[in-house]
Amino acid sequence: MSHGVVVAGGGTAGHVLPGVAIARALVDRGVVETPEEVHMVGSRRGIERSLVPAAGFPLVLLPGRGIQRRLTPANVGAVLGLLAAFLRAVLLLLRRRPRVVVALGGYASVPCGLAAVLLRIPIVVAEQNAVPGAANRLLGRFARACAVPAATTGLPRAVVTGNPVRAEVARLADGAGRDAARVAHGLDDRPFLVVFGGSLGARRINRAVLEAVRDWEGEEIVVHHVLGRRDWADPSVERHTAAHAVEYRPVEYEDDLPTALAAADLVLCRSGATSVAELGVIGVPAVLVPLPGAPDDHQTANARLLSDVGAVRLLPDAEVDGRRLRLLLAELLGDAPRRSRMADAAAATGRPDAADRVAELVEAHARG
Repeated sequence: MSHGVVVAGGGTAGHVLPGVAIARALVDRGVVETPEEVHMVGSRRGIERSLVPAAGFPLVLLPGRGIQRRLTPANVGAVLGLLAAFLRAVLLLLRRRPRVVVALGGYASVPCGLAAVLLRIPIVVAEQNAVPGAANRLLGRFARACAVPAATTGLPRAVVTGNPVRAEVARLADGAGRDAARVAHGLDDRPFLVVFGGSLGARRINRAVLEAVRDWEGEEIVVHHVLGRRDWADPSVERHTAAHAVEYRPVEYEDDLPTALAAADLVLCRSGATSVAELGVIGVPAVLVPLPGAPDDHQTANARLLSDVGAVRLLPDAEVDGRRLRLLLAELLGDAPRRSRMADAAAATGRPDAADRVAELVEAHARG
């Protein structure tokens, strides 16, 4: 069976990477015959501008920006931009005539999803977070099915599929490739801590880690610290001082994060939906620091999917400082049996086949 599918949404890697994983699964399952039949729709301001073409799928970028959740004159222009994006989406769907529109969330999913409602094209929502975003809450009312990461997500006609992960992550499921990953990072028997906070970085986490490694008093460890563009370029960030027991490896950006995660004994990061899904699939214990101020506190809800089963320690952002972090990391890195139990608990939540499950939903409604 070969029918065109439109996958709409983006803005952040947390939306785009699951969308690319779904698109690849649609091709692999034969729901479409070629990548050109999966048309992805994003916004001009989103990271999809680079990620989607690199993955080999056609991309249309809609104008406009999201509406702010407060009264501001900028919302007048945002509404006009949304109207222009809606008209562009209607024309796109009339031209493409897809059998299904997959809504990922984010700005671009709204005009494309509403255009699908107008044209009576079935919608499948793919929600990544434990708490759905505003776009998917709106489009979920009209969707034939909502693919969700957990039963508690709260969207109508929900099907628990898990959050789709990249193929290079799925291949590392439940510890596969760990030995090769550790060789790639030149590791010995010392515990390996991986720290990251997104492409820009996470300033509070970065500064606390720098203080923790400077004052480290525990066993010898290796720390792979992805600082992000902002703190890497900040001359006030001192990243060259660490205790004798710490081999400190700062980098601006990690091109192959899945391999670093597979090699890790412990991870310290935010609790975005993609990070939580990848930690579960690979089976890695972690300390998660939810981003404060995230809409509907969805990062805390994401973290609880793992903390409730004992796979991670949840640390509020306000409590992150060098001393607290040093004590917590030393406690976990010094207790290999506990980390092993945490890794097993994480792996039990992982769904490496999530993209296939979503593609199966899309296929069912394309047939229907």
